[in-house]
Amino acid sequence: MQSKAATPDDYIESLPDDRKEALIKLRKIIKKNLPKGFSEEMNYGMLGYVVPHKLYPKGYHCDPKLPLPFLAVASQKNFIALYHMGIYSKKDLLDWFTMEFPKHSKKKLDMGKSCIRFKKPEDIPYELIGELVSKMTPADWITCYESAFRK
Repeated sequence: MQSKAATPDDYIESLPDDRKEALIKLRKIIKKNLPKGFSEEMNYGMLGYVVPHKLYPKGYHCDPKLPLPFLAVASQKNFIALYHMGIYSKKDLLDWFTMEFPKHSKKKLDMGKSCIRFKKPEDIPYELIGELVSKMTPADWITCYESAFRK
C-alpha cells in the first residue's frame, strides 16, 4: 500500500489512530537515534530515510535521480513494516538483531530479507529499533551499498 502523501507529516496524518500513534513513536525514536547525514522524506510511498544526493551524488542505482534509500517505515494492510537495508546487506548486523530481538519481545520475529513486520503496534520494540538504526552511518551505508551493488 503506497501512500500518495507528499510529506512525512501528511503520511502520518492519513493513518488510522492506532497506527498513527505507533508511527509517531517510531518516527521519533528513529530521528533521535539515526546518525547525522540521513534525510527524512517520502520514499516509494513510505516514510523514508535516505542518503541525500549532497552526500552521495550517484543516487540509487535503479533510478539515479532518487537518493540512496536506507530505511523506510510503512503502515501496510496487516502490519507495520520497517525496511532496513543494512540488515539486508550486512550479515553481522542481521545476526546481532536476531539475537537481540527475543530480549525485547515475547513475539516471534517476523522478518523477510530487509522487512521486519509488526502485526500489532504494541509489539514494536522501540528501544531495539532505536539501537538498530544507530548502528550504521551514511558513510557506512554507502560503503556497504557500493560493495554490494556497484561491482
